[in-house]
Amino acid sequence: MSDILKYLKEHSNYITDTLIRLTKAESPSHTKTLVDKCGEVLQQEFESLVGGSVEMIEKTEVGNQYKFTYGAGDEEGQILVIGHMDTVWDVGALPIRQEGNLLYGPGVFDMKGGLAITLWALRALKETGSQLNKQITFLVSTDEEVGSAHSKEIILKEAGKSSLVLVPESSIGPDGAVKTERKGAAQFLMKIEGIAAHAGINAWDGASAIEELAHQILDLKKLENRDEGISVNIGVVKGGTRGNVIAKEAVAEIDVRITKKAQAEKITEAILNRPVFVKGTKVEVFGEIDRYPLERTEAVIQLYAELKGIAASHGYDLREGSSGGASDGNFTAGLGIPTIDGLGPLGDGAHTEREHVNLTNLPYRAALMAEIILKYANK
Repeated sequence: MSDILKYLKEHSNYITDTLIRLTKAESPSHTKTLVDKCGEVLQQEFESLVGGSVEMIEKTEVGNQYKFTYGAGDEEGQILVIGHMDTVWDVGALPIRQEGNLLYGPGVFDMKGGLAITLWALRALKETGSQLNKQITFLVSTDEEVGSAHSKEIILKEAGKSSLVLVPESSIGPDGAVKTERKGAAQFLMKIEGIAAHAGINAWDGASAIEELAHQILDLKKLENRDEGISVNIGVVKGGTRGNVIAKEAVAEIDVRITKKAQAEKITEAILNRPVFVKGTKVEVFGEIDRYPLERTEAVIQLYAELKGIAASHGYDLREGSSGGASDGNFTAGLGIPTIDGLGPLGDGAHTEREHVNLTNLPYRAALMAEIILKYANK
């Protein structure tokens, strides 16, 4: 057993205590005051456990973000750990409870468990006297669950200085697989303008925006390719005013997922430049690729192999998998920085009432994080 894992197992109860404190600091994305209070708890934990430097990045529309740094070396070539403290849960919506080795609560799996193990990974490196020849930056955002509009810029900035990105987001349940692939995501808004007319008196003088939208939906679905992992979902449609009026306007919200960065340009062009099916209507589409995919590149495969080797030395098999959802790790992967996701603890039920973390796994996951940081900090 490594000194790092031994230390963390000896302090497993304290890791649990950290996670409980973070979980009790409920932090719904849209409630800035509560997210800021969670940030204060996170800062206190970092200063108490690690003692590195802290930079609070003030925000007005969302919670304040934090940049924690630890270790020697300058920013260039740093190891970047990215996470978020906001959750999808309104205050009081999900009770915090412990049942045996399982801790249930709002955001405990997505992703306060990941924040807790990162803090304790750094603590273990400090307490075992591990030499770090690179700076470790732990960047925590506050709007990941609502699109990362206020954090994307700083994530990209820090990624540009990094040699490696680790994302302690929720693992893939139920066996805790890490994510070596994530789909990229894009959102588009389609607006259709037609010609209004009385549906009975002069029906043929109108041009229905809803009819055009129906054609568009069927045509958009032709862009899907299951074999290539391309999906197109028209999730929201609106249009018309009354049943006896030819619809003048219609809108649709479109979600697109891709698996390869090379797919982005073609799919974007196909969605932005739409044919018109109903004479007299006008179609406009707005949007872009928001997050490029996290692809299973050679660098990611190598990183996973090293993580798998560390896990094996701790006595278990670390698996890998892919996710159709996107995270902030997509931003860093899109820059070509080696990125691996899903490093959070064993658990399940993200965004559901059964969201939970296996407490016995916390030392092992913190050790995994600490030892991969140690390996890359001294390359």
